[in-house]
Amino acid sequence: MSLAAEAEDAARAYAQWQQAVAGVLAKSRRVDPAELGPEPQRLLETTTYDDVTVAPLYSGRDERPEAPLPGQFPYTRGGSSTRDVNAGWLVSARFDGTDAKDLGERILDSLENGVSALWLQVGDGALPVDGLSTALDKVLVDLAPISLDAGSDLAAATEALYTFLDARTDVADRAAVRITLGAAPLTSAFSGRADITVDDAVALATAAAERVETVRAFTVDGTAFHNSGASDAEELGAAIAAGIEYVRALVAAGLSAQQALRQIEFRFAATDDQFQTIAKFRAARQLWARVAQVAGASDAGNAPQHAVTSAAMMAQRDPWVNMLRTTLAAFGAGVGGADAVTVLPFDAALPAGAVGVSEAFSARIARNTNLLLLEESNLGRVLDPGAGSWYIEDLTAQVAVKSWEFFQQIEAAGGYRAALDAGLVSERIAATRARRESDIAHRKTSVTGINEFPNLGEAPLPAGVADSGAFAARYAAPFEALRDRSDVYLAVHGSRPTVLLAPLGPVAEHNVRTTFASNLLAAGGIEAFNPGPVDPSDDTLAAAVRDSGATVAVLCGTDARYGEHSGTATAALRAAGITTVLLAGPEKAVGDAQGDNRPDGYLTARIDAVAALTDLLNTLGA
Repeated sequence: MSLAAEAEDAARAYAQWQQAVAGVLAKSRRVDPAELGPEPQRLLETTTYDDVTVAPLYSGRDERPEAPLPGQFPYTRGGSSTRDVNAGWLVSARFDGTDAKDLGERILDSLENGVSALWLQVGDGALPVDGLSTALDKVLVDLAPISLDAGSDLAAATEALYTFLDARTDVADRAAVRITLGAAPLTSAFSGRADITVDDAVALATAAAERVETVRAFTVDGTAFHNSGASDAEELGAAIAAGIEYVRALVAAGLSAQQALRQIEFRFAATDDQFQTIAKFRAARQLWARVAQVAGASDAGNAPQHAVTSAAMMAQRDPWVNMLRTTLAAFGAGVGGADAVTVLPFDAALPAGAVGVSEAFSARIARNTNLLLLEESNLGRVLDPGAGSWYIEDLTAQVAVKSWEFFQQIEAAGGYRAALDAGLVSERIAATRARRESDIAHRKTSVTGINEFPNLGEAPLPAGVADSGAFAARYAAPFEALRDRSDVYLAVHGSRPTVLLAPLGPVAEHNVRTTFASNLLAAGGIEAFNPGPVDPSDDTLAAAVRDSGATVAVLCGTDARYGEHSGTATAALRAAGITTVLLAGPEKAVGDAQGDNRPDGYLTARIDAVAALTDLLNTLGA
């Protein structure tokens, strides 16, 4: 078959698919297919917070030129063509604690059980600087890369680390020792975290460039932006801008562009949106490679990437679901080509022991999440397995474009520090955060166990556990604040705030809306009392009010049933002692024939659930 004939067949098949889409959509929308226009599939597109369009189907029509192989500029497909496929990415774990000996034992236990990279918190209430050598004493430093997180104590921690390394006479190949000092003054300036100055960090980097070991002084911490609510492109754009500021400062201090670029490492957040995460890490390498190319050092454009599962996506309620979230995040980061992946413990958003498990258990589950993906699912055995996917390639390209646009806006404002001082970065991220919070509040975006399918039967959190926002702008926090109010009510009254469901008609009619109402109420910590079908014309409804002890009721049924009986049911509920009558459905379903016996409010899938549940808890005295 000729190429022209193949193209004609493909076009014909695509047109047939469009017709099928139009037929399904027309039926569900109860319109004529012709009313949907020539591209009905566009109605199935979704848009990310970066205004990236995700199509319902990708085909050869979306094919892009094949990217160079892993290890080749612009490193979209990975930074190395020689990565050990038997090991895959590095399994990184974060360690903190004040007892150096105990920490050393924990580190050795982790290394013996699958961890292959260490991320150490030093100083500022964590491991004392003078305990660093004790904690690392038995570590084979040429096998396990070490990253420091020392904040304003970094200079002292670096000196202690160098002293420890210089004393190690057992290291045959010192160039194989990989150290990241973790200086992050620019991203710390955004998050408000204590850190050293840029000038002090440059001095550390200048000294690091002279070391025999492979030492990188700067960590561009994109998680600072992500945890404040940034989209993927905003995280990447701001991170690239910060990275360039570091490079400029290093070059001004006398380092070559190549030396400066080799002092940079990136840390990005990985979320449970696996395809977005895959695309983000691929796009990030592409962006930094372009920076290196412009700087005249393309071969130094492959900065290491450290992925950390998103702190913002972690929930306090039903925290076991976080295990699933972090699994998807680690999958996306690993497939996306991250060099090291840190999985946060599933209870990271809670104080230690709040859910009745030890820190050792939480750390083991986090570590084994990575190991399951690597050693049981064999994900590390293929470099860039998403390559060639029309969806992933298109998403990577779009995320890269949007990230570069934000970076250019920052540059146009005078660079990272000027943009930060002007509020450009924070205002842009705050707007995205507000959009996301609105979507979650309206339940357009689902957070399992929080605004959808909440487990109202789980034990209350320990007293005093509250979300200060210091951990991250967590997606679940607004709903969890409602659950906290319910817990207080439970402690005082011995039961949760309760609302009566008043199902009208047989189960087949009311089941959809009783399920919807129960789920919605539970998201606010409110118990739904469902007596089964009630009839406004007899004693069943009044008996249900007495049995429930509720003062608020929700009518549940079909639109047709509402039009016929909602007025009678509302009057009967009020006569039985109900002070607030709500209806699960739109106001138009009530019609105009109910007179004054109209419900006091309406619960639909489009409401601001946080606002509605807040009002309801106020009404119930919670």
